[in-house]
Amino acid sequence: MADAASHASYLPPILTFCAGAVIAVPLFRRFGLSAVLGYLAAGIVIGPSALAVIKDPDTIRSTAEIGVVLLLFLVGLELQPERLYSMRKDILGAGFAQMLLSAAVIGIVGWKLGLSPAGALAVGLALALSATSIALQLLDERGDGAEPYGRRCFSILLFQDISIAPMLALLPLLATTEAAHSGGSTKALTALALALLAIAVVVLAGRYALNPFFRLLAKTGAKEVMTAAALLVVLGAALLMEQVGLSMAMGAFLAGVLLADSHFRHELEADIEPFRGVLLGLFFMAVGMSIDLKLVAENALLLALAAPLLVLFKIAAAAAILRASCSSTTEAIRAGALLSPAGEFAFVLLPLAASLGLLDEKQGALATAIAALSMLIGPIAAKLIDLWLAAHAPPPEEIEETFDGVTPSVLVIGFGRFGQVVTQALLLQHLDVTIIDSDIERIRSANKFGFKIYYGDGTRLDVLRAAGAGKAQVICVCIDDRQAALRIVEMAKAEFPAARIHARAYDRVHAMDLMRADVDYQMRETFESALGFGRVTLEALGLSYEEASFVIEHVRDRDAQRMEIQFSEGIAAGLDKVPRVTPEPIVAPKSKSKALTKETQEVIEDGGAEVAVGGVGEPAE
Repeated sequence: MADAASHASYLPPILTFCAGAVIAVPLFRRFGLSAVLGYLAAGIVIGPSALAVIKDPDTIRSTAEIGVVLLLFLVGLELQPERLYSMRKDILGAGFAQMLLSAAVIGIVGWKLGLSPAGALAVGLALALSATSIALQLLDERGDGAEPYGRRCFSILLFQDISIAPMLALLPLLATTEAAHSGGSTKALTALALALLAIAVVVLAGRYALNPFFRLLAKTGAKEVMTAAALLVVLGAALLMEQVGLSMAMGAFLAGVLLADSHFRHELEADIEPFRGVLLGLFFMAVGMSIDLKLVAENALLLALAAPLLVLFKIAAAAAILRASCSSTTEAIRAGALLSPAGEFAFVLLPLAASLGLLDEKQGALATAIAALSMLIGPIAAKLIDLWLAAHAPPPEEIEETFDGVTPSVLVIGFGRFGQVVTQALLLQHLDVTIIDSDIERIRSANKFGFKIYYGDGTRLDVLRAAGAGKAQVICVCIDDRQAALRIVEMAKAEFPAARIHARAYDRVHAMDLMRADVDYQMRETFESALGFGRVTLEALGLSYEEASFVIEHVRDRDAQRMEIQFSEGIAAGLDKVPRVTPEPIVAPKSKSKALTKETQEVIEDGGAEVAVGGVGEPAE
C-alpha cells in the first residue's frame, strides 16, 4: 500500500498540468489568441507566485525542454540538406544581421543602465535570441510555414540556434573574476574541439548508421520498438551535444536534417509528434511558472517599460533587416513580430552569466523576468499587428483600378487554386475575363505574374454589379467558402437572370445545395481530378487508355444518376448505384476452407456475403 501511495504522489502535478492546459488553451483560442498564451497564463496561475500548486518550476523546465528538442528534430526532418544549403544566404545574411544589431543595441542600453561591459554583452546576447518554439507554433497555427516570411523567419531562428554554441563558449571568457580568467582560453579551445568532434560523430552516424539501424528494427514489425528507437536517436543526439557544451536543440535538429532523406522519415515524424505536442505545452507552462510576480511587483515600472520596449525594438530591428533584404513591408513586420519574444536559451545563458559573476543576483533575476514577460507579450503583439495590418490594408483603389467600363464575357469570383486553373483556359481563348478576389496578398502576388485582378467581395451585390455581372454571359463562382458561394449563386440568379451561373462545389452535399439554388452547372472540386487519377491508375494496372476511359465514364454516369436520385429522395437514396464487388484472395488458397464453428460453416455453405464499397464520405450499403 505504501508503494502505491508513493506512486500516487506523482499524479497531482500531472493532473495539474493537464487541467491547466485543457482550461486555459481552449479559453484563449476561443478569443482568437494563440495556444502559447494559454500555456503561459496557466503556468503563471499554477506557479509559485500565484496558487503555488507547483513550487519548483526549474525541475519541470528541465523535463519540458525536451519538447523544444523534439520540435527542432521535426523541423530538421522537413529540411533536406539541399534545401538547407539553398537557405544559406538568409541564414548567414539576415540571421547574422539581426543577431548583431539586436545584441549590440540591447547591450549598450544595459551598459548605460549600470551593467558591466561583460554583463551587458551577456544580456544583449541572451535577449537578442528569439523563441523558436513560439515562432514555429504561431506559424503552424497560421499555416504560414511555407510563406516567404515564414521561411525567412525560420532562417533567422536557425542562425540563432547555431550561434548558441559560440555564446556558451564566449561567456566564460567574459567573466571578470580571477578564476574565470584562469585557463579560460584553453578551456574554450578544448570545448570547441569537443563540439566539432561531437558534430562529426552525429553526421557520420546519421550518414552511415541510422538507415540500416531503422531498417533492421522495421523487420521486427514491433511498432513500439520503432518509437523507442526514434526517441533514442533524438534524445541521444541532444544529450551528446549538451555534454560538449552545445544546445540540445542543435543536436536534435542536426539528427533531423540527416534523416530528412530517409525512407523512415514519415514514420519517425508520426512517432515523435505526440510527445512533442505535450512536452512543448509543458515547456510554455514552465516559462509561465518562472515569472516571479513578487519581483515583477517590486520592479513594476522598470519591467513595464523594459519588456514592451524590448518586444517593440526587436520587431523594428528584424523588420528593418528583412525589408532591406527585399521582403515586402507587410511580410517584414509580420516576421519581426514572430521574432520579438526572447528565446528559450535566455533561461540558459542568463543563469550561466550570473554563476560566472557577469551579473549579480538581482540583475540576473530582472533580466530573466524581462525575457519571460517578453514571451508573454510577444504573441499578443503578433496578434495585434496582424489585426492592425488587416485594418490598415490599402483600399481597393490602391490595389487595382476601379470597375469603370468593365464589360466581361466571364466574371470569375475567387482566384485561389481552383479559380487560377479555370482562368487559364478562358484567357487562352482571348475572352474578356474579369477576376475579383478579396485577398489583398493574393492580388499582389497575381499582379507579379501579369494577372489583372480587382479587389472586391463577391457576396456584395454592389460589387457584382460594378464588376459587370449584369453584362456577363457566365459567372464562375470559384471560392472555397460553401456558405458564401451559396449566397452568391442565389443573389446572382435573382439579380442577373441572363447570365449562366457555374459554381465550385465543396462536396456532394454542397453540390445538391447549389442544385436547389438552380445553378446552371456545379462541379465538386475534387471529383474530376479523382476520376483522372483513377484512370491513370487503371492504365498502370494494364488497361488501355480506351478501356480505362470507358470504366471512368461508367463511374461518372452512375454518379450522375445517383446524384439525381439523391437530389429528389435524399442523401441516403441511390445506393444501388454504388459499385458492388465480391472480394477475391490475392493468392489462390492451396486447400479448401474449413469452418472452425457452426456459424462459420453456415456462412461458407451460404456462399459468403457481398461487400459494398463506397467512396470517402459516401454511404455504403
